[in-house]
Amino acid sequence: MLVASFVGVAFGGQVAVDGARMWTGPEYTRFVVDVESPVGHRVFALDDPHRLVIDLIDARLLGDLPEPAAEDPVVASLRSGIREGDDLRIVLDLKQQVRAKSFNLGPSGSHGHRLVIDLSPRSGAMVASSRASSGSSAASTSNAKAAVAASVTSKAAGLASINQGDEHLSIRSAKPSNRDLIIAVDAGHGGKDPGAVGGGGTREKDITLAISRKLAQRIDAKPGMRAVLVRDGDYYLHLRKRIEIAREHRADLFVSIHADAFKDPRVRGSSVFTLSAGGATSEAARWIAERENRADLIGGVDLKQRDDLLASVLLEMSQNATIELSGIAAGKVLSKLQRLGEVHQQRIQQAGFAVLKSPDIPSMLVETAFISNPDEEKRLRNASYQNKLADAILDGIIEYFAEYPPPGTRFAKTSAQTLAQATTSGARQHRIEPGDTLSEIAGRYNVRLSVLRDINQLHGDEIRTGQVLIIPGS
Repeated sequence: MLVASFVGVAFGGQVAVDGARMWTGPEYTRFVVDVESPVGHRVFALDDPHRLVIDLIDARLLGDLPEPAAEDPVVASLRSGIREGDDLRIVLDLKQQVRAKSFNLGPSGSHGHRLVIDLSPRSGAMVASSRASSGSSAASTSNAKAAVAASVTSKAAGLASINQGDEHLSIRSAKPSNRDLIIAVDAGHGGKDPGAVGGGGTREKDITLAISRKLAQRIDAKPGMRAVLVRDGDYYLHLRKRIEIAREHRADLFVSIHADAFKDPRVRGSSVFTLSAGGATSEAARWIAERENRADLIGGVDLKQRDDLLASVLLEMSQNATIELSGIAAGKVLSKLQRLGEVHQQRIQQAGFAVLKSPDIPSMLVETAFISNPDEEKRLRNASYQNKLADAILDGIIEYFAEYPPPGTRFAKTSAQTLAQATTSGARQHRIEPGDTLSEIAGRYNVRLSVLRDINQLHGDEIRTGQVLIIPGS
């Protein structure tokens, strides 16, 4: 038996335990016990089988315990009972040995007193929440970037301005070619951070996750594109961690999904943000100051190997290119949202949001609507409207990459003019049904077979059931 922690507090009566909550993040599982006041507790582990025992001193359970998710990497089940007449014992049956850290939290927002226990595997291996393949892992990222670092400085020198057709600033190896585009989709807020809450009780964190999942599904259905869901559950991620996840998977674009709020419930509409110049300046200073502790590369350049002046120049060039491309991508998305309905701002907005501060990944933050507006709150909860938002954002993303394809991607193999047809007003989509053939689909829509292949980046006539094809407008 290993005693992990002990906290002793004297109470005149029993502490009411209203219930508990649990969610799994990429680094740990968090178990939260809602209590009416700070509670004395002790936490210890037992082996054969692995269990974590939580004794709450002089406490009684009034609510329910949660059912752990089947995919939770550490917790298999929960149970509770009375110990020595007055104490509440909660037992977590584990799938593996864990490290546990417990602490009390005081009231905050809609939450009262809480006892929080964070559990992480002793092996250090949590199930990844991202949907990217192992080929996009952090280890392969480091190797791939190191292989091209020597060639980046000369390429970066010509990156003072970005024109249509210029090379994407995320310098990558030319091998392998025809790689998929990686789009990091970030569902704002999560876990202990609900975000804005509408008048009807709708939580921003739930809306952003629903829209992000729909967007990721659509991205994955497009040939040549893959999604990385930065947050794929109800857990909290630090803002900097969101950027790190995108960079680990070598994302070509970062899209953060949010729902706005304002004190005046009449305010409505979508808006799109990119990083402001002030935010970029402060971020550049931060990266320069911390470069000695960084093992990653910025735009392929290892800042640790440069003196202060050269490092700042190279970082500024990378940032300038990133901001310019961010604005272009955001503009494409905003134009598609304008077709969907009212927008709050007709132009791209700029702010110093932390999630937009990656120095080498074009990034945008999409405020899908005002959750504080009663009509828009209802729409945000509607699955059909969420689908329309996801479609509009995806159309903007496709149009951006059609004009600015990163080298070595399948989009770079197809002309921008051909790909741009995919997002014209006359474009349609066709979902493959059992028995469909590519030649039959081309004949049905009166489209040349070669054009259909080019737009959908197909290298043959093989298609799969459920795949979505883009049918160009006439």
